[in-house]
Amino acid sequence: MKKSVRRILLFAGLLGLVLLTAACSRQGVSAATKPPTGGPYGFIYKYLAVPFQQLILYTSKTIGGKESYAWGIIIISFVVRLVLLPLSLMQSKKSVVQQEKMKVIQPQMQLIQKHQKDATTQEEQAQVSQLMMEVYRKNNIKLTGGIGCLPLLLQFPVFIAIYQAVQYSPEISKATFWGAPLAKPSLIITIIATLFYVIQAWMSTKTIPEEQKQQMQMMLLMSPAMTFFISMVSSAALALYFLIGGVIIVIQQLLNDFVITPRVRKQVDADIKEHPVVTVVTEDTFKKMASQQSTATNNSAVKQQEAIIHQRNRQRNAGKQQHKNK
Repeated sequence: MKKSVRRILLFAGLLGLVLLTAACSRQGVSAATKPPTGGPYGFIYKYLAVPFQQLILYTSKTIGGKESYAWGIIIISFVVRLVLLPLSLMQSKKSVVQQEKMKVIQPQMQLIQKHQKDATTQEEQAQVSQLMMEVYRKNNIKLTGGIGCLPLLLQFPVFIAIYQAVQYSPEISKATFWGAPLAKPSLIITIIATLFYVIQAWMSTKTIPEEQKQQMQMMLLMSPAMTFFISMVSSAALALYFLIGGVIIVIQQLLNDFVITPRVRKQVDADIKEHPVVTVVTEDTFKKMASQQSTATNNSAVKQQEAIIHQRNRQRNAGKQQHKNK
């Protein structure tokens, strides 16, 4: 259940990102020099895009050179992702804790999943789901633990602000980086940015348990795919933001693999020694459940048969009474 919730939230977040970026793109095409004045885009332009423009212009003047505007975007993107890094690392730690806790209850979960497939009635499915919830509760595992959508949600305004800062600035929109205009898509920057997310996805498979790798493959490929798609339909400026984000996320994965994960495993092992795993379900649990369901079914059949006999007797008695009246 936790995995399905995570997938839904992640998919919703990525879908929202695509829609927001596409909306920005359409707005920029129809009004390339006129910034938005009302609504959420106007608010973001006034309080985020304009400060971003000023920072990019200031940085470009400080650095100097033909590609100074692009380097301004790179520096600002790096600062933004660096600010979000502690939150991302905290989410990574929660995710690792959840994975380690899931390992210790995996035999019970496999048993539940096996019998969940065999459940044929809604009542049986509800009983199995209730057992699953009890396993989580008694072993102090949260169903939504490790969901890392908050850093992504916090970046939505930044995506739009960077796009608007470039789109509605005559100086920045005409600037280039590696020969590509910042206001238009760049295939080269997009490919490089996407490669970093592919590397991060590959690195993350090293710490995922074997039984979860197949289920996680689609999610791991989704991030590089979305990075490529969004960069190609928006601008080189956003692709640069994703490129810097890719560098940071690879560093984050290294910290996760070699610093966070070993520490968390020691903590979880120590916690399990103090609070052993609570066994909620065994094969006997499902045998008893099947026996109770069989008894209930037999009782229901007996009651149904008795009701039919009773109805027939009533009809027979009613017929005899009518015959006597005649």
